[in-house]
Amino acid sequence: MNTTGNTILITGGGSGIGRGLAEAFHKLGNHVIIAGRRKQALDDTVAANPGMSSAILDIENAASIRAFAAKLIADFPALNAVVHNAGIMRPEKLLAQPEDLTDAEAIITTNLLGPIRLTAALLPHLEKQPHAAILTVTSGLAYIPMAMTPTYNATKAAIHSYTQALRYQLKSTNIQVIELIPPYVQTELMGSKQASDPRAMPLADYLNETINILKSQPDVTEVLVERVKPLRFSEQNGPEKYNAFFKQFNDAMAADPH
Repeated sequence: MNTTGNTILITGGGSGIGRGLAEAFHKLGNHVIIAGRRKQALDDTVAANPGMSSAILDIENAASIRAFAAKLIADFPALNAVVHNAGIMRPEKLLAQPEDLTDAEAIITTNLLGPIRLTAALLPHLEKQPHAAILTVTSGLAYIPMAMTPTYNATKAAIHSYTQALRYQLKSTNIQVIELIPPYVQTELMGSKQASDPRAMPLADYLNETINILKSQPDVTEVLVERVKPLRFSEQNGPEKYNAFFKQFNDAMAADPH
């Protein structure tokens, strides 16, 4: 992937990793359009980064995604890249599940159906570009699940699988498909405590390593910072070691570091 000269849509670009990626790509000389539900967060990010653009997107609303994509292409005909970053992560207590599975359904709609629907809406346009890229954002939890967030893990594992299939189906096109696989990062994805959790990777460190990988490995398929590799490759050590690591990992994440 060229890291400069693109017109890039970043969903969930008003905060956390999305905002960090938006600002990093903006500084590299790309025209960045951030999209999300929270107008104030988008406005604040654009105000801090002159030249950046924004658009409101309700990724849970299937009907609005096609209209959003059509207007985006009309407003930004040079659009040649999308970063599917929008996501929600909520803990679930499965033994205490109510009949109303609002959280689980919202996680699936946002994290899984959102990227699938938006990709479908943008693909005909991206196919016409000389060089294009689709970047999905999964998680180390796609490879070793965190027990307290079962549906979130499942959506990220599904997006990993979808990304692999998409890459194979698009191999004859000019569209590159890249999976970003973050570890646990200091953002507010799970609330304000996460932003200062000493177990999490500082956001600036994650962004620096990620951008450096994209710059130095233009043909990369999976962007793996060093910190996420134990999770990404945990199954390669065999079932016994995997099961031990799974227990150790979840015991550690269940403990309160504060």
